[in-house]
Amino acid sequence: MTAEEIREQLDACAVPGRGEGAKRYFKEPIDPRGVAAGELKRIAAEVYREIKAWPVGQRNRLCTELWEGGKFEDGLLVCYVYRRFEKQCGVAEFKVFESWINKYVSNWAHNDSLAPVVCACIGKEPALMQQLTDWTRAKNRWKRRAAATSLLKEAKHGRSTEFIFDIAGRMIQDPDEMVQKGVGWLLKETYPKRPAETLEFLMERIETTPRLIVRYAAEKMPEADRALVMKRR
Repeated sequence: MTAEEIREQLDACAVPGRGEGAKRYFKEPIDPRGVAAGELKRIAAEVYREIKAWPVGQRNRLCTELWEGGKFEDGLLVCYVYRRFEKQCGVAEFKVFESWINKYVSNWAHNDSLAPVVCACIGKEPALMQQLTDWTRAKNRWKRRAAATSLLKEAKHGRSTEFIFDIAGRMIQDPDEMVQKGVGWLLKETYPKRPAETLEFLMERIETTPRLIVRYAAEKMPEADRALVMKRR
């Protein structure tokens, strides 16, 4: 299986006009083929079956070649394929994913679709979390957002709470809306397992935290806590 063969499959499933419709969901430019999500996931499953026994290097070369084409669905397909390799993700894969974020991720859908496999790397090798500190200072807005979304699984399991707050605190005044949404999402997922700590974290910074972050962070709060943080902000 080659990247060109995969692209041919994607083009064969493209629906006229769908690509133009997809552009409405993004402020940044994307180059879509017009493939429906269901078809994309079906093709991703086929690709996985073909490459699951490949050497890791060969697999990554194929995935990188798909990213290099610049098409919106091609990047998503790589993310969907790699989710099936989550149990194999560790230090080496983390470096590969970071390189993809640096070079190819250019919209929230790619960022958030890649996040689960970055989370998988951290779950297997928790020391990798420390590298996210540098990500919070990146010029690349998507890498800063990824510093937050890469911790979503830790948040949902109530793990690494102190580190999560450290990362969120470093970006809580980030001027970029997409980064703010990532920070708010991370705090939203932290709250159910760590409600008191999350509320305290927010209230200590409530006067200077952008309202967008507070609104996202409050989505899973009961009415009393939501009213408290929103009223103060």
